[in-house]
Amino acid sequence: MCGIVGYVGYRDVTPVLINGLKKLEYRGYDSAGIAVLPSDSAGDIIVRKAKGALKFLEERIAAEVIKGNVGIGHTRWATHGEPSDINAHPQTNVSGSIAVVHNGIIENYAKLKSWLQSQGVVFRSQTDTEVVANLINYFYEQNHDIFDAVQKTLSKLEGSYALCIVCKDYPDRVIAARKESPLIIGLGKNENFFASDIPAVLEYTREVIFMEQNEVAVLYDDHVDLYSQEGEKIVRAPYHVDWNMDSAEKGGFAHFMLKEIFEQPKALTDTLRPRLVKKDGKPVDIQFDEIDFDKDWKGADRIVITACGTAYHAGVVAKYAFEKFARIPVVVDVASEFRYRNPIFKPNDVFIVVSQSGETADTLASLRLAKESGAKVIAITNCVGSTVTREADEVIFTWAGPEIAVASTKAYTTQLMCLYLLALKLGSTTGHLSQSEYERLLAELEQIPVKAEEIIKNQAEIQKFASLQFNKSKIFYIGRLFDSASSLESALKLKEVSYMHCEAFPSGELKHGSIALLDKNSLVIAIATQPDLYEKLASNIVEVKSRGAATVVITPDKSGAFKNCADTIISIPDSDPSLLSMLSVIPAQLFAYYCAVLKGNDPDKPRNLAKSVTVE
Repeated sequence: MCGIVGYVGYRDVTPVLINGLKKLEYRGYDSAGIAVLPSDSAGDIIVRKAKGALKFLEERIAAEVIKGNVGIGHTRWATHGEPSDINAHPQTNVSGSIAVVHNGIIENYAKLKSWLQSQGVVFRSQTDTEVVANLINYFYEQNHDIFDAVQKTLSKLEGSYALCIVCKDYPDRVIAARKESPLIIGLGKNENFFASDIPAVLEYTREVIFMEQNEVAVLYDDHVDLYSQEGEKIVRAPYHVDWNMDSAEKGGFAHFMLKEIFEQPKALTDTLRPRLVKKDGKPVDIQFDEIDFDKDWKGADRIVITACGTAYHAGVVAKYAFEKFARIPVVVDVASEFRYRNPIFKPNDVFIVVSQSGETADTLASLRLAKESGAKVIAITNCVGSTVTREADEVIFTWAGPEIAVASTKAYTTQLMCLYLLALKLGSTTGHLSQSEYERLLAELEQIPVKAEEIIKNQAEIQKFASLQFNKSKIFYIGRLFDSASSLESALKLKEVSYMHCEAFPSGELKHGSIALLDKNSLVIAIATQPDLYEKLASNIVEVKSRGAATVVITPDKSGAFKNCADTIISIPDSDPSLLSMLSVIPAQLFAYYCAVLKGNDPDKPRNLAKSVTVE
């Protein structure tokens, strides 16, 4: 989700890079930098970087004259190494003759780094990107062919990447490669561009080529060469962009919220894949480099999870997961309550805090209270370098990428992914999951991003449903077990962006008061992913229909359990029932989004709400 810009042409490259990075600021970042090949071809690559806003980089270079026509730039969202000048991109090899900018995650960077260190390479940063720069240099020293060195390096990399590379010895070109992280080529007259997104190049050209998976491109001022992974040349017609700038920033989506809903398959993949250990192509274990399960978790008597809002709802789902897979008691608390109620800590508690931003005031207060009481604190967050990451004992990053919309979508599902991974790993470590059952669940987990993509492709069904229901005055989400927990987040999304009154509760509680609210102006949305409880939930739906409410079921069921009782059925792909909370929430996110739009609201900036609640 970081911003990449590359340029070869007749213009002074520094303003082009800075301007392009400004157009990508909406993607979120914590540092920025540029690398310029100087007009004097004998000169060294000029690299300038700064932590924080782009203006700090501009201030750093304001008094300098950095002349050149070839360069690369980057705004970084930290994934390896906290935000700092040293960890900012571009990263270079030891001599500074090769510079690299990178979006994505190199999953095997630690192994590659260790090998390079055995070859005498000294590293200065904590980033996975510096490994790429030094690996390119290792192969380059063998035959001084930069394209060949890049190709050989790509064959060693595992993970996702969009890379742009410049080399001092090749001052007329920029090389780029793409695997799963987006990268586009902008075609100009006597100039050409690389960028991670279209807004960076719209001022200069509207002719772009979208790089596909495992492609490599070489940019010159008068042409672009595009290659397959095998080195075969590719010819692809450019796409003419007729979006305005606002649409371009959103990748053609009407709002960031919708864009981020659509980004969930990739975000889930980025969070999951680096932690899966495979054998013969099949997942057999989960690896958290951040955590020693035998030391910190195996002897745990209890898990305590505290968070606020959406993150709290992820914790409620996790309670079911930990108790099912690891057979360990779990307490889930709203952080704003936990900090004031003189909580009881036990010596072998594992204490988990969840915060998208890592700056939530109540969650931080709970973390500090737990540490003062001697508890081991594990943080799950999306933001490297945040306060939570500095104060927790151990940190697990979701790698969702920055979220611009206030209402959280991909941050929630990636939090769930991390919590599921922890629960499954603990279940295996303690012996409550057999190896065969563990591997079966991991195989199911690996398919969750693919199944999320299937749901998103059918968003038109949910859009149509929203168009028929957005004027309901009362909406209720119900479910049992995992689905009861998922209902909490589904209701919150609708409240946040559509301003429609919505409640969520276990479906078994209907008779205990809430059923009195139902009438013809009500909509009841049942989440049904637990087959053993389909019959009971169907009975609940019959009850609410008899009070005049409209009903819809979100379910993977193909048996027809709800055919004769629900007005509408929204189908989702099937998986193990314990894992479906990551999928069942996506139709609810889309429903909330479309209701907001139909009501004329801005779903990216709901009234009275802030992205991160940093004050009490």
